[in-house]
Amino acid sequence: MTVTADEVTDTGAGQVDWLHIAREMADDLATDAVEREQAGKAPLDEVARLRESGLLTLLAPVACGGGGADWRTACAAVRTVAAADGAIGHLLGSHYFLSSSARFLAGPARAARIERESAAGQWCWGGGIGSHEPPLVLTPASDGYLLSGYQRYTTGVGVADRLVVRAAEYGTGEPVAVLVDPARPGVVSGGGDTFGQRLAAGGGVEFDSVPVTADDVLGSLSPDDDVLSPFTSLAAPTSRLVSVQFLLGVAEGLLAEIRESGRGMRSPWQPLSPHPWPDGPAQDPYALTVYGELTVVARAASALADQAVDALMRGLARGEDLDDEEGAEIAVLASVAETAAARAAQEVTTRALDVIGAGAASSRHGFDRFWRNARTHTLREPSTHRLREVGDYFLNGAHPPFTLPA
Repeated sequence: MTVTADEVTDTGAGQVDWLHIAREMADDLATDAVEREQAGKAPLDEVARLRESGLLTLLAPVACGGGGADWRTACAAVRTVAAADGAIGHLLGSHYFLSSSARFLAGPARAARIERESAAGQWCWGGGIGSHEPPLVLTPASDGYLLSGYQRYTTGVGVADRLVVRAAEYGTGEPVAVLVDPARPGVVSGGGDTFGQRLAAGGGVEFDSVPVTADDVLGSLSPDDDVLSPFTSLAAPTSRLVSVQFLLGVAEGLLAEIRESGRGMRSPWQPLSPHPWPDGPAQDPYALTVYGELTVVARAASALADQAVDALMRGLARGEDLDDEEGAEIAVLASVAETAAARAAQEVTTRALDVIGAGAASSRHGFDRFWRNARTHTLREPSTHRLREVGDYFLNGAHPPFTLPA
């Protein structure tokens, strides 16, 4: 039974213990994670569980009817859920970023109105505003705009109550973020066929002259320095740190499962060793070495993530007083953390199965879902670009461009 926000408060503080709720949600998801992932059905039930727990409104201000938590808490919640079910953790992280995107891109009044409506309806948000996608076209109409085009991948499209997508204004080419109700005529989901992230409800979407109002245009996504304020530019590192939490959650989740499963299995290296030891990886020096190496990789990435989240929290607290140099430093730290997390997730999900051996290939364990979820994500977010930006900043002091992950 999932614990809800109405049932859990911090002792003596009178505030919701969101991390306890996230852990309860993760435990609930873990009970049938393998079966659900292999079935690959649209995560309608999983979103209902998130809604019931209150996690969907965690970030919305209390004044808007939400949980009033901060981004540090949201990051921890994503990581906790992702450890049990990577695709649902990814879905939750995308929801957090997209549902709060108006804070960065629109004015305070519009952002508050949108968050009030979202909290009241307990909306699940999906979409994608990364520069990887060819932008949709936003054409002026008599009572607003018409949105047209095809987006190849949109997170949560199969379950979302609202989408935030990237579009280019007709004539000027100005990239903007647009809020869309997927229930409107002209929005047609094509589904997805990726080998991982099966429960993220992602896929292609066709927009056929979908009417949107001027108020639905949240703001500019232009990479030009003279268009975006330093505070608005924090949208990029914020979204990257959501990616980081997903990757770390997947890595830590697999390590935890392998640790529990491996204790009761015969070591795959036992027959090859000239020196006998008690059966089981708990006394296997080769297995212990693998665990040690992967623990170092995961904890190093976690420490970098914590540094980047600390920097983001300071930047958000600065608000409109944030300057360009401070914003650039936060963006670089987020890129460093994302690169380290991607490497950790790929190494852990590739090597952790070695401590169990051939038995890890059994589909009943479902260990492969960790690798598939992580690899699908890293294919969309190659670390090469982040490394180049970090190197350019280190060597030349160049500020990273404003780019949002897919």
